[in-house]
Amino acid sequence: MKRTLILSAAFFGFAIASQAQSTNTDNVTLNVKLNPIQTLIINQSQKEVNLEYTTVAQYANGVSSSQADHLKIYSTGGFQVKVKSSGSELTTSKTGPAGNINASTIQIVPTAGTKAVNNAQYTISPLSADEKIIVSATTGGVDKSVNIEYKGAGADAYVNHYVAGQNPTKYTTTVTYTIIAQ
Repeated sequence: MKRTLILSAAFFGFAIASQAQSTNTDNVTLNVKLNPIQTLIINQSQKEVNLEYTTVAQYANGVSSSQADHLKIYSTGGFQVKVKSSGSELTTSKTGPAGNINASTIQIVPTAGTKAVNNAQYTISPLSADEKIIVSATTGGVDKSVNIEYKGAGADAYVNHYVAGQNPTKYTTTVTYTIIAQ
């Protein structure tokens, strides 16, 4: 009986050891969770843009200021860049005879920068207090750049906006760029 008991115990121990060997692995679920990230940075040396009218030809034809690589973009997928002004008018400390300057007389002209956004669509837009889409892309990118040209009106649109005693008369607005996932 002792011998049977020892054999039974040995067999039982072997069965447990066999079972333990078959359960020494397990699984884990690995998830890669990608959250949307969009960043837009304005070139630090281009935080102030001036459209200056100093000649008869400039009042007649308009002026522009081209800002190379003005916007730097990082996006984890398709995106849109929108632009808006802080109001519907550019204002000054002392309003001229013709009032303030309508923001829509300024055109925002986006083009591909030195590190162009792949398959991007660029749309010229008048400046407005309402957001306007100026860049749209179906794919993301890292450190992509967009040139922006600011174009002021010609056709003597601002000829009556000069205020006597100010040299020069300066009208101002804040331009805000926003990037969103698409």
